[in-house]
Formats: sequence, C-alpha cells, structure tokens
Amino acid sequence: MDSGTDRDEEEAQGLRKIIHVDMDAFFASVEQRDDPSLKGQPVAVGYHGARGVVAAASYEARKFGVRSAMASVVALRQCPQLIFKPPRFEVYKGVSRQIRTIFAEFTPLIEPLSLDEAYLDVTRDLQGIGSATHMAELIRARIARETGLTASAGVSYNKFIAKLASDQNKPDGLCVIRPGEGARFVAGLPVRRFHGVGPRAAEKMAGLGIATGADLRAQPLGFLREHFGAQADYLYRAARGIDLRPVRPNRPRKSIGGERTFERDISTGPGLREILVGIIDLVWRDIEKVGAKGRTVTLKLRLSDFSTRTHAKSLGRAVAGREEFAAMARELLEDVLPLPHPVRLMGLTLSALEGGVVAAPMPAPVGEAAQMDLF
Repeated sequence: MDSGTDRDEEEAQGLRKIIHVDMDAFFASVEQRDDPSLKGQPVAVGYHGARGVVAAASYEARKFGVRSAMASVVALRQCPQLIFKPPRFEVYKGVSRQIRTIFAEFTPLIEPLSLDEAYLDVTRDLQGIGSATHMAELIRARIARETGLTASAGVSYNKFIAKLASDQNKPDGLCVIRPGEGARFVAGLPVRRFHGVGPRAAEKMAGLGIATGADLRAQPLGFLREHFGAQADYLYRAARGIDLRPVRPNRPRKSIGGERTFERDISTGPGLREILVGIIDLVWRDIEKVGAKGRTVTLKLRLSDFSTRTHAKSLGRAVAGREEFAAMARELLEDVLPLPHPVRLMGLTLSALEGGVVAAPMPAPVGEAAQMDLF
C-alpha cells in the first residue's frame, strides 16, 4: 500500500476534527442505572410476547446473541433468563437532552443521528482545549459524571471514519484515527461494518470476493458502478477513507411518524379504527413538539403474510391541524377496507414537511485547523 498516496487523498479533504459519540447500550443502560437490581443482568428493552421485539439489549444479553430488532420469543430461547423492561422513551429523551447540553459546551456543530449518538465538529477549539482527543475524553467523563452512563467515542478527520472508530473499542472506549491512517484502518475492516452496507449488499459482495475494505479498494470504480449502481461512488471513497460530508446540525426532517405492532393480528374494521386513534395521538404529539407542518399523510399496513401496503393523501397546502390530520388518516384506512389478510402492524406518517427545523449553519472553515493540534 502506498502510504504517501493515502495521505494525499485524505489530507485533500481539509482535515476536519470530528468526534462521533455513541452511548453504550443506551436504553438498557438507563434501565440498569435506574434499577440497581438489574446491574450485571441480561436486560432487553421491549415487550415480551408473541409479537414482541427487542428494542435494545444490555451487553450481558448480547453475550447470548440477543440483538435489537430480534423477536422476543427468539431472544428468550437464546437467553432464558432475559429480563424484559418496557421502553420509557420520555426518560431516554430526557437523558439525551442532558447529553446534548454537554456537547453544546464544546461546539455548536452537533448532528444527532438518534437519541444515543451524534457527530460533533470540533475543528474550532472554542475552549482552547488543544486537542480533539482530549475533548472527547472530557465529554465522555462529563457524560459519566452527570448521567451515570458510559459513552464510546471515535475521533478522526471525517464522519465516516469517526463513526467506525467509535465502535472499535466498545463499551466505554475511545479510538483515534489520525490523518494518514484512515485508509489503512478501513482496509482491515469487514465491509459489513461500513455504514449503508446491509446484509444483502454484504452477501452480494461476498459473492464477488469482497470481504474487507482492502478487497473493496482493489475494485475499479467501473466495476463497482456495474454491480452497485448509485452506491458505487460512496463505496469507492469509503474504501479510501474519504468522506467530504460536513456535520449538519438540525438536519431537515423528511417525515414524522409512528407505528405499532399488534399482539394479535386484527382483521376487523372496528378493531383497526380503534388502533388508528391511538396512533394519530402518538404522531400528532411529536408533530406539535417540533412545530412541523406537512402536506402528505401516509398510512402503512403490514399484513399477516408480511406484505406491506402504503397509502398516501396529499394537500396543496399544509395540514391545518390535528382534526384534519385525523380525518385524512381515517379516510386512508376506509379506502383500503376490507383487506385480504389480517393486519399485524399499522403506522402513520406526516411528510412533505414545510417547517419545524432550522437550516444548518455552515461547517467550520478547514483553514482553522491550525488553531489546535490536529489530534
């Protein structure tokens, strides 16, 4: 490998200083913090039942192969002593707000990905700390002290590498990938670790003899475009440790929605109408929280044969309020009744959003990298 070429490719990006912070087993760790009897125990956040799904698993549960999105019956087969705790999303949101308040003391450039992870652009050293690595250490220490929870962090020169690095030494770990080291770091990773490479893409890559970042880098761009289409350019850059995306605070949301999986399939109109009322309330609360306005309402139904149907209705203006939103949702449901199979999941979404978010500020100029040591 030509390390000089790698360095040229990576330094051409501008050498941002990015920290990716990822809370460790966040939901399950909050439950263990709030109930000391759960410490050291295999814990799953979710609902136990025929249709239950694991939303999060403690590290003790993960040792048995329990993972998020796993059916609860499967999780219990793998770990019979598994303790299920119903999710408390308002509590998790509150802790997430605490953590973001800490982030904001170090940089205004914060891009949340979910309640438990975020990118921070610390190219501008607002506190004169002197190093992005030391900043990550201070952030992790503050999180532990103020929330009683642990976080892992990755520090690097772009978002792609920082996110990979944060997963490298979990839990409660720190990994720093300096300029000039990115391509070598990526080369040794399985392609399944790459953001955006799901099970199907990884399986396809395996069929083409691509198992690691090094294998991916060995493929010409034309080959990748032939086999992976629109994803090819991203894969080509990622295999070289290149990512030009800036940290974007307050990314515009494309939609706001919610869904519910039923304990038992529902096949009757009255039963589905009753469920819809609760979903309308759930989604409208979130819409009001962010002050969003949207023009399109979409109903999602997953049937007992696992087929999914979506039906949408749009207006030439924003939905006027909860009553109009509810009326549109009810109309969408009536339009599809009766259904050929019972329903196991129902969801509702407001999209074509027109408000409720703030435009992202510009990232720190790369020329300001000289204000502190690189890493």
